Amino acid sequence: MKTRILSSYLDSTTYEQTYASMMNFLSESKMPGYITVINVHTVVESVLNPDFGKIINEGFMALPDGRPLSVIARWKGDKNMKRVFGPTLMEKIINWGQANQIKHFFFGSTQLILEKMSAVIQKQFPAAIVCGMISPPFKSLSPNENLQFISQINDLNPDIIWVGLGAPKQEKWMYENYQKLNKGIMIGVGAGFDYLAGETHHAPNWMKNYSLEWLYRLIQEPQRLWKRYLITNPLFILMNTLELLNLKSSD
Repeated sequence: MKTRILSSYLDSTTYEQTYASMMNFLSESKMPGYITVINVHTVVESVLNPDFGKIINEGFMALPDGRPLSVIARWKGDKNMKRVFGPTLMEKIINWGQANQIKHFFFGSTQLILEKMSAVIQKQFPAAIVCGMISPPFKSLSPNENLQFISQINDLNPDIIWVGLGAPKQEKWMYENYQKLNKGIMIGVGAGFDYLAGETHHAPNWMKNYSLEWLYRLIQEPQRLWKRYLITNPLFILMNTLELLNLKSSD
């Protein structure tokens, strides 16, 4: 089931259901795919940039990463939508994938973060299969550089390619490149690499319960995130309020 929030159609799912859907896709689909992990920022970006919205809606799955999304879904009658937090999803799938011998590839972040993340995976998930990691340059990739990276990924034949380039860059990169894969699923997890490496910390549960995780992250990274949260969050509230008022006036 998908629920529309502004212009984005999000899957009403859980961590377990997401993993089951991915395993089914990997076993039955002859084509590669991609999954986006959507928060308030990317929902607003989809409204402001229809081309980006197309990327979100054409993926294999669009997962609701943010409690405000599940709150809006409830207003729209979807009582089952739960938050699927990208970094937590990545850790759960690495863990669960040990039993299925799932091969993981990581694309993004810095070499230092990848090394720290690799050490954590080896310690916490000793049976996990990490077949490769690439820290691409932060500049725009040339067509030749990009093809070389895709070739490296295909040579290692991973099942899941975790992409940590940040939104909306990672979603655009996945959309432009997923069909070049021989197989597998790309998943954009933003800061997921930093969480697993221990460089970014999870918010306390009480802040998560009150939809205040954005504030916790803003305190940790004010220079990078102030614009996203202090401009995007009010826009999200305004857009949904206007839509709700319009729907009521149409009844």
